[in-house]
Amino acid sequence: MKISQLLRDNKRSISFEFFPPKTPEGEEALFKTIKELEFINPTFVSVTYGAGGTTRERTIRVVKRIHTETSLTVMAHQTCIGHTRNEIKEILQQYRNIGVQNILALRGDIPQGQEESFVFPPDGCRYASELVEFIRNSFGDYFSIGVAAYPEGHPESPDLETDLKFFKKKVDAGAEFAITQMFFDNRYFYNFMEELQKIGVDVPVIPGIMPITNFKQIRKFADMCGATIPRFLIEKLQPVADKPEEVEKIGIEFAVRQCEDLLKNGVKGLHFYTLNKSKATIKIYQQIKDLI
Repeated sequence: MKISQLLRDNKRSISFEFFPPKTPEGEEALFKTIKELEFINPTFVSVTYGAGGTTRERTIRVVKRIHTETSLTVMAHQTCIGHTRNEIKEILQQYRNIGVQNILALRGDIPQGQEESFVFPPDGCRYASELVEFIRNSFGDYFSIGVAAYPEGHPESPDLETDLKFFKKKVDAGAEFAITQMFFDNRYFYNFMEELQKIGVDVPVIPGIMPITNFKQIRKFADMCGATIPRFLIEKLQPVADKPEEVEKIGIEFAVRQCEDLLKNGVKGLHFYTLNKSKATIKIYQQIKDLI
């Protein structure tokens, strides 16, 4: 089913994000995680796409397996950076051939170490808005298209106002919903939604939730995407950074409070960045399920 329709039909959505593993063993571990999460009956799940298209075949394979081997609605992430339009069309046609109807259209990251030397394909799309437009022109209304949103602004944007204009371009090009980058202070999300209203953008925006289970890892992720970790949370986590069970306990408690606040303030749904693990996500879900 199309996610845009599911978001209209469902009171609240809950969804999970996975990444394509590098090894067959990792892939089987991922599908074990998927089976552990399936009882929650998520509205949809998504599969990421590596920087510069580095996970192309693995992403396609995992998406196909979820679509054919489970009862879940799956969304494929599709980036445009590093691809020609013909390559993008070829990938999307593969999804259409098996019945996958949902795409998260992203510009994508430049591969690490190539920031200065990277060359965009002359027949490619430089921005997510161009990718959305290309998908719409190539496939009409077949795909339900989602895009990324950045409550604190994209790291490459000079300011939030500029980033909001780029977001509006994606919606005007045909995007039907959005999923946010992770954030840890809900005020950024509420402010972002207020600003969208001011510029006349009214599509469902689903908050992206990253349960903290590894302090060093989450600080690295936050630095990369420009997400602010509240000072009080850092002060709680730093003393136990080398104690995984303590970090996970604090991280889950914080995520539960964050999700409760979001749900009580009427968000359309929650999208969990699972890092291909189920334990933390299940624990959070069990404490918030009555609000969903």
